[in-house]
Amino acid sequence: MARFHATLSERSVYLRYFHMIPLDTRITHERLARNSYIDYDREMVLVAERRDVSTGDREILAVARLTKENSGNEAEFAVLISDKFQGRGLGTELVKRLLEIARAEKLDRVTADILGENRQMIEICRQLGFSLRHSAGGGVRAELEIRAPA
Repeated sequence: MARFHATLSERSVYLRYFHMIPLDTRITHERLARNSYIDYDREMVLVAERRDVSTGDREILAVARLTKENSGNEAEFAVLISDKFQGRGLGTELVKRLLEIARAEKLDRVTADILGENRQMIEICRQLGFSLRHSAGGGVRAELEIRAPA
């Protein structure tokens, strides 16, 4: 996971976390442990990886997270993709799989808060049927109703 974070540009980090987080902060043992050991009742994390043909080592390409909100029956998602693997459909595939998990969990709604400049994620959400609401601060709220309200 530390090697994965080293593949991220400042822009990718900013688009994911809405502010800069230095690499040495992102890869502290405490932070990596907190993000690696998940509570399966509350969240799910998908990791896309491959074996590097030149070294034989496994490398993480992307991480996607679905976190249930404390109140209500909804969850928020977030995706982070290594810079060299962006624009290849990984984000779309990971969000589709998170939506499958949300349906299996019988969630009512899936949301994401996206920076307005994150055109790729906004387009993924548009393609997958999310409603998009722009805020005065330049952000975008993406929402997808999974189950019809009773």
